[in-house]
Amino acid sequence: MKLTLMFTVGLLFNIYNLQSQITNNYIHIQKENKPKKDWKIIWQDDFNNAELDTTKWTKIPPNNADWGNYMTDDPLCYDFKDGKLYLKGIKNTDTIKDPRPYLTGGIYTKGKFAYQYGKIEIHAKLESAQGAWPAMWMLAETKKYGKYPKNGEIDLMEHLSFEDQVYQTTHSYYTLELKQKDNPPYYTTTKVDVSKYNTYGLEWSPDKLVYTINSKPTITYPKLDNVDKSQWPFDQPFYLLIDQQLGGSWVGEVNPDDLPVNMVVDWVKVYQ
Repeated sequence: MKLTLMFTVGLLFNIYNLQSQITNNYIHIQKENKPKKDWKIIWQDDFNNAELDTTKWTKIPPNNADWGNYMTDDPLCYDFKDGKLYLKGIKNTDTIKDPRPYLTGGIYTKGKFAYQYGKIEIHAKLESAQGAWPAMWMLAETKKYGKYPKNGEIDLMEHLSFEDQVYQTTHSYYTLELKQKDNPPYYTTTKVDVSKYNTYGLEWSPDKLVYTINSKPTITYPKLDNVDKSQWPFDQPFYLLIDQQLGGSWVGEVNPDDLPVNMVVDWVKVYQ
């Protein structure tokens, strides 16, 4: 019986390896011809612990990007209860310790988990506030083509202030620098009751990105022939970011009276 179990486990492991490979112990690369029906969960977090699993995530540090002005590892911006992660945007009550007026929580898998091709789903609900900008998105782990935006950016979900819609967007040198935003269309908006839990996702294959909400496709961004090669940098591993941003040139000024504001993340699942 024991030998049979060991044989079965070994067989399943070998089947998975025929369809996917792992490099550097954390980058999962799916073979290009793997059928969807065979997808299995390769990585997930249900946030059932009372603290962040640092084998999977890192708190996003402050940075000079428009979205990263208020990122912090301050525990006040992170909470864990009822099997959910609360990423917070708050007023900073100690500007002697930190002069910034606001603080925001965010996590990413950079250096700990990245993948190429497959499916990702994030189950979460959003709170609204003027200047709130929660986002779920992906950036290239290995930077195959150089500096941003040459490696692209995949925005699974962005929400602005009190809007009743979310944005799903594909960015690259092709869209941002060459201004090729209609060939093919690079983003869509979808009406969503953000105060309820929704599942934001992406099905990623070698020739297209299919964005989803609650398992329903919303927009497909295909790889095109006979266009500038910068149109498709999505042939390399990407890591995941989830953050409750505040302020910025797109969302505008923050109303401190609306704070605190939360993005509540129930679970994250990645399939290959």
